[in-house]
Amino acid sequence: MTRLSLRAKILPTGTEIDLDNVANKIGMSLKEGITLSKYTKEPLAFGLYFINAEFSLDDREGQMDSLENIVRSVEGVREFEVLGMSRTSVNVK
Repeated sequence: MTRLSLRAKILPTGTEIDLDNVANKIGMSLKEGITLSKYTKEPLAFGLYFINAEFSLDDREGQMDSLENIVRSVEGVREFEVLGMSRTSVNVK
């Protein structure tokens, strides 16, 4: 099955939110076929940081909705925005 690589901006509800904790909760909440590949904390403005996350997911119906619903349901998440998406390259031998 084809895999997709999705980059997203995840905004916290405030400056006091522990972004590492939020990212760990997201990673543990994901359903089969979706993984949190990596993330970084990026500055936004006035002491507010966001999570720049990269997810890997199966290219099948319902995966994007599932990912968005899971991320938005995690405590401390205010906003989820897709920054980019592409198919993951496959090495053929």
